[in-house]
Amino acid sequence: MRKIDLTNFQVATSETARDINRRIVLNLIRTHQPISRADLARYSGLQRSTVSVIAEQLINERWITEGANGHSLRGRRPRFLHLNKERAGIIGINIRPAQTTLAFADLDARFLAQESFATTQDPKHFVVELIPRIQNLIRARPEITCEGIGVSLPGRVDLGTKRLVFAPNLGWSDVDLKTPIEKATGLPVELENAANSCALAEIWFGRHAEGVRNLLAVTVSEGIGCGLILNHQLLQGSTGMAGEFGHVALVENGLECRCGNRGCWEVYASNSAAARYYTESTSRPWKSTKGSRRAARNVRFEDLLRLNQQGDAKARQAVNRMAQQIGRGIALLITGLAPDVIVVIGEITRAWPQVGPIIAESVKRNSFTRAETRIVPSDPSSQPRLRGTIALVLQKHFGAPSVA
Repeated sequence: MRKIDLTNFQVATSETARDINRRIVLNLIRTHQPISRADLARYSGLQRSTVSVIAEQLINERWITEGANGHSLRGRRPRFLHLNKERAGIIGINIRPAQTTLAFADLDARFLAQESFATTQDPKHFVVELIPRIQNLIRARPEITCEGIGVSLPGRVDLGTKRLVFAPNLGWSDVDLKTPIEKATGLPVELENAANSCALAEIWFGRHAEGVRNLLAVTVSEGIGCGLILNHQLLQGSTGMAGEFGHVALVENGLECRCGNRGCWEVYASNSAAARYYTESTSRPWKSTKGSRRAARNVRFEDLLRLNQQGDAKARQAVNRMAQQIGRGIALLITGLAPDVIVVIGEITRAWPQVGPIIAESVKRNSFTRAETRIVPSDPSSQPRLRGTIALVLQKHFGAPSVA
């Protein structure tokens, strides 16, 4: 049960009911297309006349289109309804410490154009380089009206100010990305933490779009983030900082984290941690030269995964150690939140046949709950961070309206 907030509520009106019904019909069309008006009435429980009125409104506003006629044993042949994918375009931007990716997508989160460039350390220079790229994507498709811009960030955004306030792996603090981008493009900009974006991608476009009420997205990259979907709601906390489990200390007086604390989960379970494990195992003076030690310090996680796949014993040990630590943190999440599904997102999922059982065993060893939580990997090719930015904008039209 959700308590009514008597300091901040919206009473239900006839317009509220129409808005809810409209969004239900629009989402049913999105998920079941092609679909007839009769089937919409059966799925929704609405009167057929109500469905017809809503459908005509959505057709007039170009959100949906009518397709081919269906078959009928008697009476009029039904006209199938489809989401008008070209009704609006959405710009998605995924910012990571090394690389930023931009995409132009349709309403089904299908990427029509995409490009990447190196993320600069200075946020002001970054914005100067980013804006022309956004404008070029928009100009390349003048026939499609751009609905908005979604931005995924490796840090937390303050809900009140809409500024990036916490991004230790990016090296930025108190940065306003929203204002300059909106001013340059004239489009609304939605910013969100990368883990939250991934969680939204899973419930909007992923395998868990239907039937899952409680889902956690655990992003494993330069750091570790958690996106929390509880009872179908994205949990952000009072300031937008909810989900920073990557900076929960698992080791008392442990290694120093970029956030300033010690022993954080991400210090032991991130891509950077695995690279460190490998460096430590290959940097012993009696087994390596000065040159090889320097090479080990500069190892990239992609290289580590390649060495692991090629059978390098030390690389395998580093990846396995990383997986054990990922499991320790996930055990904490399961014990505290008991979700239906935990989706692990990141390059580590390429080695899932190897690391999946290790994570599961670590969770079993460290968790004290009997919750039947499934732990599954994401598909890296689906680009969940980028696809989640599309959901940020779509929520304005497809998300549940706020009442009471």
